Amino acid sequence: MKINWGTAIVIAFVCFISFIMYFVISMSTNDKYDHDLVVEDYYGQELEFQADIDKENNSKNLNSNLTWKKTNEGIVITFPKDLAINSISGKVFLYRPSNKQLDFETPISLSNHNLLIPDNRLLDGRWNLKIDWKYNTNSYLFKEDINY
Repeated sequence: MKINWGTAIVIAFVCFISFIMYFVISMSTNDKYDHDLVVEDYYGQELEFQADIDKENNSKNLNSNLTWKKTNEGIVITFPKDLAINSISGKVFLYRPSNKQLDFETPISLSNHNLLIPDNRLLDGRWNLKIDWKYNTNSYLFKEDINY
């Protein structure tokens, strides 16, 4: 049987469509390729983006900003020494890009200028540290990507 050019084009289109459909079906049914959004309420947080920029600018205007360091006990976050610790409130959010089940949030509760995040809650690897805190009436935001 001889195949003319019209039949060859139809066979090529059918093969190409089959190839594409194979990948679409395998990507949508395989859990290995199931990726979530970074956050559940993506659009709600996007509306608060300007407020986050303002908080970060407030942090840059401080005499000294927050610092963190890795110790044997975990991560120690140090707040500026010139601030009264009873007036500091807020929360610390640690986001693990590779596994959302490891994400956690802890409130800021200070007895001195240091806050300890225990080692047993942290795995080695990359974390996004976000500290949203308030001193008196001013709001501040500290963001940093860390490797623990």
